[in-house]
Amino acid sequence: MQAGDIIKTRQLVFTEIPPGQADEAALLLEGLPHLVVVEKLNPRTLLVRYEIPNYTLEKVERALAAEGFHLDNSILSKIRRALIYYCESIQCENLAPPPLERVSKEIFAEAWQNHPHGDRDDTPEEWRSYR
Repeated sequence: MQAGDIIKTRQLVFTEIPPGQADEAALLLEGLPHLVVVEKLNPRTLLVRYEIPNYTLEKVERALAAEGFHLDNSILSKIRRALIYYCESIQCENLAPPPLERVSKEIFAEAWQNHPHGDRDDTPEEWRSYR
């Protein structure tokens, strides 16, 4: 994965009522580290840029909703949002180190392979065919 793949530029679209949400959100978001408000595209839309390990669109939008902002909920926005949420969550999972559980299972599987247990027979080959 290239460094450019983790930098995302996304649109935040707000509802028309109450007016001025994009301006207020821009002021709020500008204080966050590793997140840049690129520009205000129109009275309802902000363009933001962030890096995937630090933020996802879902986290940013949920934080804005928790602060009382109203995001556009048209069907097209919902579909676009769901697709971006899914893609970014998969990308975050792929960037994360493997979980400790998986690593420990691999270690124990290797130890089991090297450990002598019941399926090995120490009887010399010539004694096996002796009757």
